Parts: sequence; structure tokens; C-alpha cells
Amino acid sequence: MSADPLHRAGTPQRSTTSLPPSGSGASAIEVRRSARRRRTVSAYREGDRTVVLIPARMSEAEEQRWVTVMLAKLAAQESKRVIGDTELASRAERLSEQYFGGRARPASVRWVTNQNTRWGSCTPAEGSIRLSHRLQGMPEYVVDYVLLHELAHLLVPGHGPRFWRLLEAYPRTERARGYLEGVVAADRLPHQPAPDEE
Repeated sequence: MSADPLHRAGTPQRSTTSLPPSGSGASAIEVRRSARRRRTVSAYREGDRTVVLIPARMSEAEEQRWVTVMLAKLAAQESKRVIGDTELASRAERLSEQYFGGRARPASVRWVTNQNTRWGSCTPAEGSIRLSHRLQGMPEYVVDYVLLHELAHLLVPGHGPRFWRLLEAYPRTERARGYLEGVVAADRLPHQPAPDEE
């Protein structure tokens, strides 16, 4: 049986949701069975839960085995995408050099987990930049845009015309802003439970 973590084909026939083992810090797991799905198993993150899609004919034992396999596969993919604070600081330095002539020099750049309403923040007086952990796993151009946004605040504190002129140098500014706006809009949508079919 092949596994494709990005494939989401098939209409759910039956859906079950379970919580992960206590203390694991993982999200809830929803298993969706589909009569249309014949051989593939896939999984993806949806808000605060993980959705695993499996064929309807699969036994409970096979379901448990594939849930474990797919959770491990998703975790491995996500860990490869996450960069640490040291790499984040190096990235900020490269971006400052490329787009601001090296004029924006932060004293520290790091990920934080206490920013749930902002993507990033900057304290110009300290030269510190903090990026929300929610950006981890997003496309590189989006993370680069948020880094550049905060680097620009080291040069121009507010969001006036001078500030936005600085960001015009980055060719993916509008695309990245659109991506982040889409994420915010998606978070506001109500999560519809999958229909149960007997």
C-alpha cells in the first residue's frame, strides 16, 4: 500500500476523531474512510488536528498502523522544514545585505511561541527581532518577507511611506502578504465536521 501525504483525493465515508496520547503535545487525529480510495493513504494538518485519509475497506489494525506511520512521516517532513534561531539570524543577515545594503543589523533574531496574533515583532531600541513559531513550515518567501518587514523596522520604526518603500525592494512582498492574509482568513472559517455516511 503506497502512502502519499500530500494527496487528498476521495470523499470521506466515515470519520473518526481521537486525541493523541496524553502529554504528547500533538493535535487531535481524525481518520476519514473513503470508498473511492483504493490503495493510497495520506495525511495532512488542518488547523489544530491531523487528518488521515484511508480506504474504507481497511481493518482497524491497519488503520492504527497507518495512522502511526503517517504521523511519523508528517513529523519528519515538518522537522526538515524548521530552521533554528542560529540559521534564522544568518538568514536575516543575508536578507539585510541583499535588500538593505547591510544597514539593518539586529542584535538577536529568534523564534517565539507567545505571538499568536502577530507574525513578527521588533524592538528597535534593543535590536531584537522575534518571529512567531506559526511561520515555521510556511514557504521560505513568506518567512523571508516577515524577516525583511522586521528588519525594516530597525531602519524605520513606523509603517509610513518610507517603511513601505524599503519593502518594495523585495519582489515577493505582495505575494507573501497575500499568503499571510489567506492564512488568517482560513483560521476564521468555521471548521465543518465531515458528514457521516452509514
